Amino acid sequence: MTLSPSAFAYVADLVRREAAIVLETGKEYLVEARLHPLARAAGLPDVTAYVTHLQSPVGRVHRAAVVEALTTNETSWFRDREPFDVLVSHVIPDLLARTEARRKITIWSAACSSGQEAYTIAMLMAEHVVPKGWQVEIVATDIAPSMVRRTQEGRYSQLEVGRGLPAPLMVKHFQRSGTQWQVSDQLRSMVRAQTLNLAAPFPLLPVFDLVFLRNVLIYFDQPTKHGVLSRVRRVMSPDGYLFLGGAETTLGVDETWHRTAVGRFTLNRPRPQVDGPLPPVLPHRTPRTLTGAPLTSTLLSTQRAN
Repeated sequence: MTLSPSAFAYVADLVRREAAIVLETGKEYLVEARLHPLARAAGLPDVTAYVTHLQSPVGRVHRAAVVEALTTNETSWFRDREPFDVLVSHVIPDLLARTEARRKITIWSAACSSGQEAYTIAMLMAEHVVPKGWQVEIVATDIAPSMVRRTQEGRYSQLEVGRGLPAPLMVKHFQRSGTQWQVSDQLRSMVRAQTLNLAAPFPLLPVFDLVFLRNVLIYFDQPTKHGVLSRVRRVMSPDGYLFLGGAETTLGVDETWHRTAVGRFTLNRPRPQVDGPLPPVLPHRTPRTLTGAPLTSTLLSTQRAN
């Protein structure tokens, strides 16, 4: 390992300031692995030399690339399965009932990585919402411009589509494009991708009925988690839903959220501004495919992998 302690301290401070990501001691190997390609591209012998370069006036322009390189982009289709079971069985029926007048559902896929989560949601909307005459808007955001571009393109390798994408949905919603698979125009028309730093003040956003903020809070410290949840709440419908990752919770972080367990998954909803009961979550409805088979046993039974 060529990364010096002072170089690691500089990088840790940089990503904390720019993206609120906490890099604790012991993550030197991660920094080394992620920044080595950048050092090589810059013609420098090792990562420590690259970090020294970053601190120079000419190297400042490369700092955004460092933050992007250290952003975790682990994702897959139907990741963790349970959230998507709950989306189909509980949340979609409830949202359809609540948005009857405007017939539009607005969703945010935050920290969307290369777009698999956003397009997973779009597939389920295409199956269960669009045929009923509703318009669907999905805003997909990520701090990394390269991930936003990939989401906009909606093009994936054979290896990527093999990570959790059920074959019936691949056949229905993707087209072969050379050695890759292209998301259908129908799904792409639902998804709008843009850069956004969750740790900074949000730009102008629509009011969301549903927010997916999964597997991102775990990288933040407690004050940053509270700030993100507070800002998310302000762009949500009062009766909207927040989906977090399996290792994440609002408990002990921000008590302005009400938590409801649905099986092994927890739904988070904004607490009313005044004391009073939240609108009830509709009872469980077993999701089914067009063939009548349970959704969980056919479309979502592949590996549990965002």
